[in-house]
Amino acid sequence: MPLLVPARFIGQNVRVRLRGNELLVFERREIVARHPRLTRRGDFRDELDHYLEILPTMPGAMAGSTALVTARQNGPFTEVHEAFWAAARTAHGDAAGTRALIEVLLLHRRMPAAVVEQGMAAAIRAGATSADVVAVEARRAAALAPPPAEDPDDEGDPPPWAEPSGVVSLTARRAQLPEDKRPLPDVAHYDQLLTRQPKGTA
Repeated sequence: MPLLVPARFIGQNVRVRLRGNELLVFERREIVARHPRLTRRGDFRDELDHYLEILPTMPGAMAGSTALVTARQNGPFTEVHEAFWAAARTAHGDAAGTRALIEVLLLHRRMPAAVVEQGMAAAIRAGATSADVVAVEARRAAALAPPPAEDPDDEGDPPPWAEPSGVVSLTARRAQLPEDKRPLPDVAHYDQLLTRQPKGTA
């Protein structure tokens, strides 16, 4: 059975939101998993990232895992990942080399994939197979990269006034609005309607 969330959330309560083309899993207000919506019965999608807390204790399971096959097919596990893994296993042995790769894969959770891949490439060129070296080179690449363009289709995190259920709290929403400095409306001219006599009366 594939894990729908990273292993660290096993046994915890999470919130699921189903959109037209994807499924989002929230831990409080943080998105912890994002899956494409599958429409055929029996379909499943395995995410390598969800097993990263488990694999260090059984690194030999990674090479034959369906999660790795899926990552290779869908693109997250690229040629530079393969090259770093091969170099790490050559330098440290299969188990320790796989653990070094897992530490690098964990960097994807807090850094863009492109800069992590640049960090791996730089580490390989330098003859290093340490996740620390990859992290340093990835931060250097991130500092030199232009800011990413905003995705107009990405709804992002819910606003601060949204409750976990998705219901908007009007009281909290009003607190976020700027102060209304317009003068109060003048209704004095409506008073003349009170003094008019109905037609046909004395």
